[in-house]
Amino acid sequence: MSTVTREVPHLTVAELFGSPVRGRASLSPDGTRIAYLAPWHGRLNVWVESVDPDPGEEARCVTADKNRSVHVYHWTDDPRWLLYEQDGDGDEKWHIYRVDLENPDAGAVDLTPFPGATAIGFEMPVSRPGRAILRLNHRNPAEFDLYELDIATGEPTVLAENPGGTAGWLHAPNGDLYARTERPDGTVALVRWDAGTGEEHLVTTFDGTDYPLGVAPFVFTPDSTGVWLGSYRDSDRLRLVRLDLTTGKETEVDSHPVFDLDTRCTVFPTLPSTLLHDRRTGELIGARYLGERQVIHPLDPHFAEVLDNLEKLSDGDLAAVSSDLSGERWVVSFTRDRDPGVTYFYDHSTGGSRLLFRPLPHLNPEVLAPKTPVTLTARDGLPLPSYLTLPPATERPTGLPLVLLVHGGPWSRDSWGYDPVAQLLANRGCGVLQVNFRGSTGFGKAFLKAGIGELAGKMHDDLIDAVEWAVREGYADRERVAVFGGSYGGYAALVGAAFTPDVFAAAIDFCGVSNLVTFLRTVPEFAKAHLTNNWHLYAGDPDDPRQEAELLARSPVSRVDDIRTPLMVIQGGNDVRVVKAESDRIVDALRARGVEVEYLVKENEGHGFVNPENIIEMYEAADRFLARHLGLDPGPDLGGHRWPKTERVLPLPEASCPPRNNDLVS
Repeated sequence: MSTVTREVPHLTVAELFGSPVRGRASLSPDGTRIAYLAPWHGRLNVWVESVDPDPGEEARCVTADKNRSVHVYHWTDDPRWLLYEQDGDGDEKWHIYRVDLENPDAGAVDLTPFPGATAIGFEMPVSRPGRAILRLNHRNPAEFDLYELDIATGEPTVLAENPGGTAGWLHAPNGDLYARTERPDGTVALVRWDAGTGEEHLVTTFDGTDYPLGVAPFVFTPDSTGVWLGSYRDSDRLRLVRLDLTTGKETEVDSHPVFDLDTRCTVFPTLPSTLLHDRRTGELIGARYLGERQVIHPLDPHFAEVLDNLEKLSDGDLAAVSSDLSGERWVVSFTRDRDPGVTYFYDHSTGGSRLLFRPLPHLNPEVLAPKTPVTLTARDGLPLPSYLTLPPATERPTGLPLVLLVHGGPWSRDSWGYDPVAQLLANRGCGVLQVNFRGSTGFGKAFLKAGIGELAGKMHDDLIDAVEWAVREGYADRERVAVFGGSYGGYAALVGAAFTPDVFAAAIDFCGVSNLVTFLRTVPEFAKAHLTNNWHLYAGDPDDPRQEAELLARSPVSRVDDIRTPLMVIQGGNDVRVVKAESDRIVDALRARGVEVEYLVKENEGHGFVNPENIIEMYEAADRFLARHLGLDPGPDLGGHRWPKTERVLPLPEASCPPRNNDLVS
């Protein structure tokens, strides 16, 4: 069948990957103001404006970070203060900063001014007005202590000091302390902690192999008698239960017959939270599930009415949700594959709503490509939920160049929504296939655990089977297939080039692992004690000689002599998860053999690029690279440029897919 394409304008990388004009809006607790991210001096910063249009009042930029874009911010219960999180050039040493909204001339105050420390697990419980709970490792880089922070004064108070071996501190609304500990066999124990005596009282245990990234969600009930959490106990599906903290018994609260709870926010904090809560009381009002598309179950009568009206605003999936304390005024955004992050204001008391903004107003949804769910079958019969993006066409396209776009993690998943990488490639005439290979999260416990021991094995077979499917169905030209991925996806791209070099005409590795042994020996100190249920289980423990040999055998560097696929490697100089040496190692080995490899390093980036100019340079380089090796037309903006010779400059167990600016708008 011939391919008949519509007339589609050429889209530049900057149009697809540039910063949104606005994004990630949220409503103040009193319902009078909206905060959102927007560019200021080339970086995303936090802006605030009135909810009710006032011609005499202009929006005001309230943060002033010229070095690095802000992605995460928080309203506080005091209308004077707004908080945001920032690291240093991608080093993931996160600090909490306070902005005084009543004093525009005052600079941001670092509430965690400890050099080299990282603040994680930030939360503001409704039971503690004016206070925040967080974990800090400034005493010992390998251990996190629990702190309470007075937001107005900046005064920190130690609630519990880590005695060693504590995987996570938990602070109940009534002040009780709990800890999660990991036993050598992988069992995760939840204990009540007596801060005075240091004694532990067991509440319950979890099979740690069910939770490679930890038990999530995990939220205390407002009365401190229980915890709402995601449970696989006696089920293949991740469902919502209430754990009684006195008896240790679980009671189901809600579940979906087919879908798991949507826990993507565990990896990507800019994505919507799994559970929805009443802003005033903290009570549970809804739960998100994710299959091909999202489903939200309302768990509160008032929110059920609100949700019914919110979902009438768009045919997309409800994404970010914020309300005032009364639950009457709402600001919400929607996930869509071709018109991402469209944001609305809704007043439940009147039933009125209005469009606030489209983050990417310059993009016409009609010229973008739909992202279509498809299910493939692996060679052993395992169904593989996937997404296919094809160039806009009036008839079914055939014989296309194909890019296999591999998600990170591997404990993550691809989902429906706007993806600028897929849109760029489709605009250039490529098909894009995104496969949820075995080991991906969100498709049941059996699917997750099917990835154990299968790195560079069945997990890679799934990707190859997906390519074969695309060729067999007529979508793809077998001679023009590329593999592209970040983090674990970068490792998968290197495995593709090293283990199956005849399959791929080109490969792009973005901060991927080249040697599993050295990778596991260089993860941050605080992560090394918590690898049992993820990397050690799925890949191996390098401290065991037999497993070390197996890890090396599954590493692309062990087959570097087999690589003949043209390769592009992209790396952040400050990456603490997959350190720069992982990319140096594969690049040096290939250059020594005379194999074509292009290497782009950005010293002011970490595990994923954040600064807009670096993101745009990266994808322009990838655009040229794929155009050359897949026979594409890069378009007038790139065709006259030569590839610049960028010389090499001499969680966290989870290696996630690097963030892109679309994470702010989708």
